[in-house]
Amino acid sequence: MSPNKKPLKGTRPGQTHVTGPGGLDPGAFAGWYRERSLEQWNALDVAAVARLAEAVARAERDGRQVLVMGNGGSAATASHIATDWCKTASVPGRRQVKCLSLADNASFITAIGNDLSFDDIFSRQLENILERGDLVVLVSGSGNSPNLLKAAACARSRGAKTAALLGFDGGKLRGAVDLPVLVASDQYGVIEDLHLAIGHIVTFFLKQR
Repeated sequence: MSPNKKPLKGTRPGQTHVTGPGGLDPGAFAGWYRERSLEQWNALDVAAVARLAEAVARAERDGRQVLVMGNGGSAATASHIATDWCKTASVPGRRQVKCLSLADNASFITAIGNDLSFDDIFSRQLENILERGDLVVLVSGSGNSPNLLKAAACARSRGAKTAALLGFDGGKLRGAVDLPVLVASDQYGVIEDLHLAIGHIVTFFLKQR
């Protein structure tokens, strides 16, 4: 269920998050979606995005790892971000970002999920590779996924810096990380669109320095 306590804009009966107001033709729905996206772009905390970009740049400079993770669509976002920060952001002659998506190793994830718990799929990977001073980036719409909360706790206990790309009201993760970046929408598509765009902002900030 959506972590929002307020009524959701455009929610139809029985929905727990916004898909759309219903009954719109394709053009009207595209306009509705565009307006929801623009609302979030205009409300985006660019100072929070800048703090995330600075943290990634610091990790690059100091040779620290950046470890990104998420579930479902956010797992795909984590993979995309890791690729961009490793490859697209690279500049010849400069130290490169050591970035890895922990959502990509299917055999390790399923071994942990099968033998331990799905709640452990990220924290158990962190136990193998996380070092003090690394940066852990958590991507989540709700901010309430138990495996991400457990990863945040593991990262804190090992002296890592934590950041999160979040939606809705930020959920429990908002208060559990050092650098939360919130897309305060109640529409999952808009949240995920802006999370990926924030990843691109960081990518091309690193590239253009």
